[in-house]
Amino acid sequence: MAYVKRFGCFTFVLSLIAFCASVTYGNELDRFKDLEGTLDIAGGTAHIPVMKDAAQKIMTLNSKIKITIAAGGSGVGVQKVAQGLVGIGNTGRALSQAEIEKFGLKSFPFAIDGVAVAVHPGNQISNVTSDQVRDIFSGKITNWKEVGGKDAKINLYSRDEASGTREVFWDLLLKKGPVAQSANVVPSNGAMKVALGKDPNAIGYVGIGHIDNTIKAVTLDGIIPSQEHAADGSYKVTRKLYMNTKGEPVGLAKVFIEYIQGPEGSIFVKKSGYIPLQ
Repeated sequence: MAYVKRFGCFTFVLSLIAFCASVTYGNELDRFKDLEGTLDIAGGTAHIPVMKDAAQKIMTLNSKIKITIAAGGSGVGVQKVAQGLVGIGNTGRALSQAEIEKFGLKSFPFAIDGVAVAVHPGNQISNVTSDQVRDIFSGKITNWKEVGGKDAKINLYSRDEASGTREVFWDLLLKKGPVAQSANVVPSNGAMKVALGKDPNAIGYVGIGHIDNTIKAVTLDGIIPSQEHAADGSYKVTRKLYMNTKGEPVGLAKVFIEYIQGPEGSIFVKKSGYIPLQ
């Protein structure tokens, strides 16, 4: 009989926990009801779909809140938040120890993303090796026929050095090797997609969350670049997405970060093609 009573109590506790969790999830937006003010966000372009979806929902609930979102890349995110020009600076890479110490920045990761090698959708190449990619971007391989494609000059597209996407690609796939000076530099994931979609001989790279039918992600070393493979570790060119603040976040910035890292934020993360960090 004592066992039955204890079991019944345990069942009640579990039910209460489940009820509280459902209430918390349903009222995630309530934390913004009594707030007002402006929150400026800038930096990594991979973050923009998540930030925009969340901002729109928040501002629809409360017209006294204004959230602005700008791109510019991870370097811009660090620079602007360090100078106090924005409340949150987004990066597609971890902050360096120098950035943390010099500017007093705090990091809040919220998603995992992979970086995929991408080409024009009409390119017959569907698989490359890591060695081939390194040789292509260094300028050692310059014609598609050298990797099984048509007889055509390879047109390289890369990102500027402030890009978190570039840093992950350069560090994890290129192994910090050289990038040919002939590479065309584009400012964002969106610009990269446009460039690759217009150039039949192009090769570049984008966050996996940006892959759609306008470009073609190629298999790398036999592994399809997908968020599932990024999550299970079989696809190696991966990164975390971060929100960063100068010092501990307060006010609207603090609540926004908590919202993005919470249950409803994870919905926006998944919708944007990323993997939520719990």
